[in-house]
Amino acid sequence: MPMDPKADTVVVALKDVPAFAHGLVRDLRVRWALEEIGRPYRTEIYEGMKPRPDSYRSEWQPFGQVPALEQGGVRLFESGAILLHLGEQDERLLPREPQARADAHSWLIAALNTVEPAVMDLQWVDVFRAREGWTKEARPGFVDFLNVRLRHLEDAMPPDGWLAGPFSIADILMVTVLREVRHTDILSAYPKLTAYKQRGEARPAFVQALADQTADLGAPIPFEMPA
Repeated sequence: MPMDPKADTVVVALKDVPAFAHGLVRDLRVRWALEEIGRPYRTEIYEGMKPRPDSYRSEWQPFGQVPALEQGGVRLFESGAILLHLGEQDERLLPREPQARADAHSWLIAALNTVEPAVMDLQWVDVFRAREGWTKEARPGFVDFLNVRLRHLEDAMPPDGWLAGPFSIADILMVTVLREVRHTDILSAYPKLTAYKQRGEARPAFVQALADQTADLGAPIPFEMPA
């Protein structure tokens, strides 16, 4: 198991987050990638619902978010950047064949820039602003837009494989993005996407990464908007 308190690779993660965030915090993406290649790492943990210290913002992540990574004296933030960094080190995460590599790059960015924003818009009205009156009227529009994105993804999804041919960092990103609609039944209308997500979640590396993240997160806490 890559978790090792003496490891040189450090992943910044959280504890004490609300139930809706359990299993979705984005350090899971980095943990999953490290598990796939058997790279030992240790975690530096911050409380999820408290502001990060100024030193974290100045030395690790200017927005105070997770994940962040330190490896070999190099620090990175943003899950996509971290996965690209790890992929450059191991072809089990980023294929070397030119077209497969280009596909992995393209799908990774699509997960971050095309699919996830539509997911996050829906989360915004369902979770973060759920008690505000305007969200009931606005929600159908957000659902419609997300469905456009998911239909296009369903059309492009291979029936039983991975986005770039071999499994890659693009799949780590896309599977974790699709998991973010678990509070709805939206994905049930897309059989290829549902099966794809399940294939990702069945990978031993994902199972272990999720178990380790869950252990660090601790029990869910009541939700309040963070400072």
